[in-house]
Amino acid sequence: MPVYKTFRITDAVRFGLYAGAAAVLIALVGMVSAFSKREIIAGVLTMGQVLLIGPYCVAAFTAASRGQRSGALMMVLAGTIAGAAAALLPAILSLIIVPLNLRAIFVNATPKLVDLLVPAGSSGIAGAALAVGLGAAVGLVVALIALLPSHLRAASLISLVTVILIGLLQSVLSVILPTTIDDFLYAANGLFATGAAALLVISFLIAYLWISQRGPVENRIGSLPAAQQQGVRLVSSLVGLAVLASLPFFVGPYLSEVSDLVGFYIIMALGLNVVVGFAGLLDLGYVAFFAIGAYTMAVLTTPELPVVRTVIPQLTFWEALPFAVLASLVAGVLLGVPVLKTRGDYLAIITLGFGEIIRLLVLSDALKPFLGGAQGITGIARPVMGPLTIANPQQFFYLIIVGIFIALFVTARLKWSRLGRAWMAIREDEDVAAAMSINLVGYKLLAFATGATLAGLSGALFASKLGSMVPASFNVLVSINVLAVLIVGGMGSLPGVLVGAVVLIGLPELLREFNEFRWWVYGAVLVSMMLYKPEGLWPEATRVRELHEDELAVPAEELEKLAATGSS
Repeated sequence: MPVYKTFRITDAVRFGLYAGAAAVLIALVGMVSAFSKREIIAGVLTMGQVLLIGPYCVAAFTAASRGQRSGALMMVLAGTIAGAAAALLPAILSLIIVPLNLRAIFVNATPKLVDLLVPAGSSGIAGAALAVGLGAAVGLVVALIALLPSHLRAASLISLVTVILIGLLQSVLSVILPTTIDDFLYAANGLFATGAAALLVISFLIAYLWISQRGPVENRIGSLPAAQQQGVRLVSSLVGLAVLASLPFFVGPYLSEVSDLVGFYIIMALGLNVVVGFAGLLDLGYVAFFAIGAYTMAVLTTPELPVVRTVIPQLTFWEALPFAVLASLVAGVLLGVPVLKTRGDYLAIITLGFGEIIRLLVLSDALKPFLGGAQGITGIARPVMGPLTIANPQQFFYLIIVGIFIALFVTARLKWSRLGRAWMAIREDEDVAAAMSINLVGYKLLAFATGATLAGLSGALFASKLGSMVPASFNVLVSINVLAVLIVGGMGSLPGVLVGAVVLIGLPELLREFNEFRWWVYGAVLVSMMLYKPEGLWPEATRVRELHEDELAVPAEELEKLAATGSS
């Protein structure tokens, strides 16, 4: 049973100093300077300032939440102190950059950075003091938000994030928004103050209505007769399909390209979710199955491999697709057979080695007549449906959506089947599962085969869309990306896969101009997720119970009160 420590002001200072150290790091790696060119609210707030203030907000919110048991006054005081402590280290950095010539060590420690670390128009000790005061003000505001009821607090945070995202994605959204809306929202660089205020209010109202009314609406729908429930689900599905069908026409080629990439990762992540999320088998070489599906499609459909063409006739996309999926399935079984006796870290290392073996085989000169070697393969067949050849991103969007629906249908049916329950038993405890007469070998092989099949499907679609293949497309970072999608979205959660892919794959693609910081941000996001929301953005209920078991338990002091009451 957990015993809760008394929260002290020193804890708030500690949280603030941790956040201040993170802010200093963000500044010294150059992110504040690079992102300061992008304004969120024209003339008021830049993305660089958001990155700098973000750690202050996290520290203040954490301190205020931890001080909740000591009352509202302690929450406000803790948040304010944490915000001030977080701003202290960047303020000190602004004072020492020039005198200590830190630029000789940190290339981004320039006089321009000094101007970004303190409020505009200030400098020296006065500027540093103002920066600390600003941090305290930010901490106070965050603490007041933490004091709000849960629905209001969640809606406030959602509305703030919405304004930041819409301001950050100006170059993308300006292309697809109607002219009147675009003129109202955006200045030359960033949102107008009035547009930002309108967005804040509208997104707050929508978020609050959604959060507060979602439960009652679901209860009302659940109380309807079965036939009416089915009708509601049918109507909502048709509306969703209509929105998806019209999406490529509204968003244009670039966003369709980004959507296609997100779709490939969704299919792969749904497959890896079976292996990692359902069965608990850590696979770091998952890119191998993706590569096998892609290269099978390429080898069977390209006219540029004469050695292969003398043995196998050139196939169309639809003829080669079953073979690509089958090749990945067979590879999944072949990998599963020798590794079934291993678990945990050992399994991860073996699968990582398998992924590297496939990559090196594709690169080898010995297999160049069959796989194209380092130069890759071009001339891969496109899908043809009657007179239509599917070639551009907007057309491929529909084919990828069909693949996602197939993967969702298969994994959803498996999750709640007898097979899915067996996988989950293996994930929880292999020894107990074996004692319950679950065939570990067979079920693990089925998990590897299912995951590999969906990876092969994604690879085949990927190869056909690009029309060419090079080994560089299949490095280990693809496996890490897919696993990160599961972690951020929620391990074992089907909706979580969709959310994770949009957040980790879609958003970075829309911000290619800051690509040099992509992996830095990835690491920061994963560390933050592990610390503050380890279950993911859209977790399944079972995992929430597992990871928050202590929080759901009754505190020790409450048990003592209950015991005293009972004895009296």
